[in-house]
Amino acid sequence: MRNILLALVCVISTSWAQTPVTGKELLTKMHEKYAGKWYKTFQFKQTTDTYKNDSLIRSQIWSEHIQFPQNFRIDFGNADSGNAVIFKNDSSYYFKNSQLLRTNYYPNDLLFLLGGMYFYPLNEAIAKMKTYGFDINKFHKSKWNGKGVYVIGSNKDEEETNQAWFDKEHYSLVRMIKYENGRKEDALLGDHVKLDGGYSETLVKFYMNDKLLQVEKYFDLEANKEINPEIFNTQNFIKAIQQ
Repeated sequence: MRNILLALVCVISTSWAQTPVTGKELLTKMHEKYAGKWYKTFQFKQTTDTYKNDSLIRSQIWSEHIQFPQNFRIDFGNADSGNAVIFKNDSSYYFKNSQLLRTNYYPNDLLFLLGGMYFYPLNEAIAKMKTYGFDINKFHKSKWNGKGVYVIGSNKDEEETNQAWFDKEHYSLVRMIKYENGRKEDALLGDHVKLDGGYSETLVKFYMNDKLLQVEKYFDLEANKEINPEIFNTQNFIKAIQQ
C-alpha cells in the first residue's frame, strides 16, 4: 500500500510540475513542443464575409500565402486582380491593380501567435510578446467553449488588457483580445485541424467593440508546400498565381 501511495504522489507531483503557472513557463513549453517542427509555409483560401452593424455587406474569396516568420500575403477577390496586401517584417504594403497604394507600420502580432513565434530563439520570442503588448507576468487558467485554456496577459477573466488564449491540449491560439486607440478588438479562432508539424484554425470571427466585423472560413489548406518567395517582393509586385 505504501508503495502505491508513493507512486500516486509521484504521478500527481509530476503532473503539477508540468502545468505552467506563468506566461513565461507556458511560452517555454510551447517553444519546446513546436520550435523546429512547425510548418514553414502555409497557403489556403478562405471565404470572407464582412459585416457592418451586424448585417452582411460583402462576401469574397481570398487567397493567402504565409512564409514564417514574417512574410504574409493576402490576395483579395480574384487571384489575378492585383489587389493584395503584403505583410513583411513590421510593415504592410497595400496594392491595387498591381500598383503600390500605401505602406503602413504594422507589427503583425496574429501571425506571430499563429506560428511565427516558433522561428525565433525562445528569449527573442518572449521579448516579442512584450513588444506586441502582452504582459507575460499576467497569467491565469480559464475555460473557453467548455475546454481548458491558458491566458497570457490577464490575471482574471474580463480584465481589460491585451490577451492571448491558448488551448491546454495543443497550445493552439483560440482567442486574442487587443485594446488600442479606445477600441476593443476580439479575434475568436476555432475548428482547428492538424497539419504538418502543427495546427491551424479554419474558422475565425473578428469583433470590434463587441460588434461582428468579419467571418473567415478556410479551405484548400496546404502546409510545407513550396512558395515562390518573389510573391512577397514589395518592390516588384507579381501576381501570386504565377508561382
